Formats: sequence, C-alpha cells, structure tokens
Amino acid sequence: MALYAISDLHLSLSGDKPMDIFSEDWKEHDVRIRENWLKKIREEDTVLLAGDLSWSMNMASGKEELDFVANLPGRKILIKGNHDY
Repeated sequence: MALYAISDLHLSLSGDKPMDIFSEDWKEHDVRIRENWLKKIREEDTVLLAGDLSWSMNMASGKEELDFVANLPGRKILIKGNHDY
C-alpha cells in the first residue's frame, strides 16, 4: 500500500473550459492523468486529491469529473480547493 497526493487537476470533461488554452502542454491532460494513474496506482493505494479537481461550478455539472476519478483505482480522499464550489 502506498499514499499519493495530487492537486489542481482542473478537469473539464463536461464543460467548455479546456486547459490547453494555457499552452499545448495541457492538451488532453485528462488522458495523460488517466494513463499515468493506471501505470502507478494500485487498488490498495490511497490518493489524496488536494483540491481543484474540476472547473465545474456545481455538483450536477461536475458529475462527469467525479465519475472519472471514481473509476480510477485506489481509495480517494478529496479535499475542496479554492476553485471548488
């Protein structure tokens, strides 16, 4: 079992605020997050998600992002960030 921490994913799976407006390095960052997560995190690991998971402004619009994280391996602990509503 291992403990990991990550923050500021700023997922926009159900919205229109793509991260690649900041630079091409952010293009499809959600795909890279998923690929790297699957390479590293096992079901018995715990991941602390320390805020700013999504650009969504409410729970209904953030459901796709929450489902994205829920479907990844490991136990997740979510903490609200300064952009989380």
